[in-house]
Amino acid sequence: MAYFKETDAISGKQAKAYITIDGVREELFYAKSLEATIEKNKVDVPVLGKTNTPKRSAGWSGSGTLTVYYVTSKFRQLMREYVKTGKDFWFDLMVVNQQPDSSAGSQTTVLKGCNLDSISAAQFDASSDDMMEEEMPFTFNDYEVQELFQPITGGN
Repeated sequence: MAYFKETDAISGKQAKAYITIDGVREELFYAKSLEATIEKNKVDVPVLGKTNTPKRSAGWSGSGTLTVYYVTSKFRQLMREYVKTGKDFWFDLMVVNQQPDSSAGSQTTVLKGCNLDSISAAQFDASSDDMMEEEMPFTFNDYEVQELFQPITGGN
């Protein structure tokens, strides 16, 4: 019987993230977390003789949340330009998940056509000892997996 080897588990702390805006790529070393989700859009397909309403896929939408430590003005500057001029900004996010001693290797995913929904214009919390951070919800319109995890076989 095969068992999952603890050395194959992937730690989120080993991830790397990069943002590309206007052709300029920057490591998001101040990022704390990211979660991106693809949700299928489904439509009803009424079928004569069935009491349920079956559904079928009819597209998808991508959304996520990027949480960063509150140490950069980059996103506030981009949002300010949008507020003042109406010129929106789009970017790609690349996430590399890896664990050096895992036989799974690494996985590289690129979220394309990302667009922020909202940002913090300013913030503080004098009653907290926690480091300041901000959550930035976003949408994306394409994605690709450039590098896949390797299949793991397990141990005995």
